[in-house]
Amino acid sequence: MKNLTKATLAVTTVAALAGFAYVQALSPRRGHPGWEELAAYRYAHRGLHDLTDGRPENSLPAFRAAVEHGFGAELDVHLMRDGSLAVVHDSCLTRVTGTDVTVEDLTAEDLKSYPLTGSEETIPLLEDVLDVFSGRTPLIIELKTHNGNAAALTDAVMERLADYGGPYCLESFDPHVLLCLRDRYPDVIRGQLSENFLRSRPATLNLPLRAAMTHLLTTFRTKPDFIAYNHVDRGALSLRLMKSLYGVHEVSWTVRDPELQKKLEREGVQTIFEGFIPE
Repeated sequence: MKNLTKATLAVTTVAALAGFAYVQALSPRRGHPGWEELAAYRYAHRGLHDLTDGRPENSLPAFRAAVEHGFGAELDVHLMRDGSLAVVHDSCLTRVTGTDVTVEDLTAEDLKSYPLTGSEETIPLLEDVLDVFSGRTPLIIELKTHNGNAAALTDAVMERLADYGGPYCLESFDPHVLLCLRDRYPDVIRGQLSENFLRSRPATLNLPLRAAMTHLLTTFRTKPDFIAYNHVDRGALSLRLMKSLYGVHEVSWTVRDPELQKKLEREGVQTIFEGFIPE
């Protein structure tokens, strides 16, 4: 009986220490003074796009429409071969242009040869999009890494943003981007993108990485200012703990239901929306 008691105590102690370490590891950075300005806006996913009206996703017309309606925008950035920054969601351009080519292998000049499907628009550069917003409404800029280029991509984006006066934040699924921001550009608002990778099971992540990303276990090093989580998966334990214990800012993507958007906003959640124009 004494041995059983000791064993139970040992297991309980280990479990308590593990739980404490887990909770401590989820501690984000808090109190960034720029968040309040960002929180005053809704964000159009890849711009306020509507292909039937000649506004493809991540195109200049889509971004102009977002600004005209008073919305911020979420956009995606890739680092190309010549150091230019392309604003497009996919690394492979098949879906958005109909051509099987990798955007990282192209140059800015090459983009003119790949019009966005269903329009005469071409993939814009980041500086073109910055000109559209020019400090009028905020941007959520997602950095899309490719073949380990997190540092180079982050540096290139920050170089373009050096003289930009408008409000923005940066986010990425890749924790290496957040590490680079933490170490080199600590004043920038940074966010960790995530979802339930155990459900979605991306081929690029093995099981341990899927678990770590799902449960936000890189937070102890990256110290994000906000968590941008797939709204379908926002019941995730780590996200709920970060909100209840540390008051982390939550961004929900991608919201396609006006009523859901209103519900999330009542809960203090920032929303990235698509497919409708909020009231």
